[in-house]
Amino acid sequence: MPNALSTAPATTRPPRPIAGQIITFAAVGVVNTATYYGLYLLFLRYLPYLAAHVIAFLLSMVGSFFLNARFTYRIRPTWRKFLLFPLTNATNFVITTAGVYVIVDVLHVGSEFAPLMASAAAIPVTFVVSRWVMLPKAGAA
Repeated sequence: MPNALSTAPATTRPPRPIAGQIITFAAVGVVNTATYYGLYLLFLRYLPYLAAHVIAFLLSMVGSFFLNARFTYRIRPTWRKFLLFPLTNATNFVITTAGVYVIVDVLHVGSEFAPLMASAAAIPVTFVVSRWVMLPKAGAA
């Protein structure tokens, strides 16, 4: 069975045009958000909401890396990109975590929908950083 992460050069086929990348990134985002939210609700039964958020976020980020590598950017996953991929979610993490806190503890809205509401503002920034990490030559162009 081949290794899921490779140290070989990255491309498996030509990258999608940027419009296709945006559409596929959005579709992967829907799958990733559903995965995150399902995990968040599961962990929320046993953990405080911030712990549930952090664990669900980290697990869904791994899935997001592989889905974006395969479908959005059409690249072979490498250890380098895998290790850099958390940079793509750093802004997303800060914005959603702060947003979840503000929505739950400041605005007193229920914790069940807080992550969905908080994540909307971070999506465009996440795409730009994701593209820069996954397709470094595209960022230089």
